[in-house]
Amino acid sequence: MTQVSMTVNGKSVSGEVEGRTLLVNFLRDQLSLTGTHVGCDTGQCGACMVHVDGEAVKSCNMLALEADGAEVATIEGQANEDGSLNTIQQAFQDHHGLQCGFCTPGMVMSAAALLKDNPKPTEAEIRHHLEGNICRCTGYHNIVKAIMAASGQDVSAIAAE
Repeated sequence: MTQVSMTVNGKSVSGEVEGRTLLVNFLRDQLSLTGTHVGCDTGQCGACMVHVDGEAVKSCNMLALEADGAEVATIEGQANEDGSLNTIQQAFQDHHGLQCGFCTPGMVMSAAALLKDNPKPTEAEIRHHLEGNICRCTGYHNIVKAIMAASGQDVSAIAAE
């Protein structure tokens, strides 16, 4: 067992992990941050997306030890300080960008990373950015619409599907 320490959602945390412990398992099992979902265990679905030192990372592809000393942000840290939904989360709700909700945390984290780097993405840019996130329910249309709305773009002309 090895000691690992990091800052998660602005709070210093530490714990003992085996060398093979994935970041997603450390977050879920030791920190009880279960909003980061395990969908495929192979990095294909994006349900486990978090930010490590400001970069979007699939936490099922990263060892907890690799995040030692890092700043980690999960879906639990995305809400506003008063607990209300942030702009992206609210846009997902307002534009029906979720159904079963399983992929939603990863989609929100991916959207946050995209909007940080590209504040006004086109529909094509959003779709390209989300290629690493799988949703089996929505068909992506409303997710794309929600991300465009979160970026402050007018989505009134986008037809509902």
